[in-house]
Amino acid sequence: MVTQFNLGEIAVDVVKKDIKNIHLSVYPPAGRVRISAPLRMDIDTIRVFAITKLGWIKSQQKKLRAQERETPREYLDRESHYLWGKRYLLKIEEQDAAPEVELKHNKMILRIRPATSQEKKHEILEAWYREQLKEVVPALLSKWESLMGVKVGRCFVQKMRTKWGSCSHDSGNIRLNTDLAKKPPECLEYIVVHELAHLLEPTHNQRFIVLMEQFMPKWKFYKDQLNRLPVRHEDWSY
Repeated sequence: MVTQFNLGEIAVDVVKKDIKNIHLSVYPPAGRVRISAPLRMDIDTIRVFAITKLGWIKSQQKKLRAQERETPREYLDRESHYLWGKRYLLKIEEQDAAPEVELKHNKMILRIRPATSQEKKHEILEAWYREQLKEVVPALLSKWESLMGVKVGRCFVQKMRTKWGSCSHDSGNIRLNTDLAKKPPECLEYIVVHELAHLLEPTHNQRFIVLMEQFMPKWKFYKDQLNRLPVRHEDWSY
């Protein structure tokens, strides 16, 4: 069950869960605030926690509201699409065969059956992006597991609406957003290191920051680079 309180003009949603630590999230596009708290924690304690984070909340909301967003994809010829940060112009080719995607020079060729719907074109490209990501992630995991002395349980690649990645400290599983295949490779590597660091430290405390500085000294640069890039257009609803 979701309860809510206000910090001035900021509404904060609170969800009680069977968890050990309190978690604060600010979601795009408008900066909705949500706190996941342990079942035992009372609302006054949660409110005090939120007050101590008010500056950070406002900062995150400002960033989210200023972030550029892609225009809706229509899957038409010469529409811009991206892979690993490089821009390609979409070219639609109809064929009476299974759909496929091919990169050729600066073109992303989408071969589809005649009368394929826009929704199906979207599904085909999403599946293709997922495969691009799944091809490169194992080598990254192997590299950073060795360097950081951790071991991932399972890695899931999926569409994620509000995060670039996530980590379950208890199970050791991590999840990566399919859209990372559209961003420069160093952005993907930063997210991998970020999630693996959560296997060592589940929260974003000072120890987590020290770990990131130790393993990836330029992590803040990559984080800023990722946050500056346009993000997927979504019809957001909660």
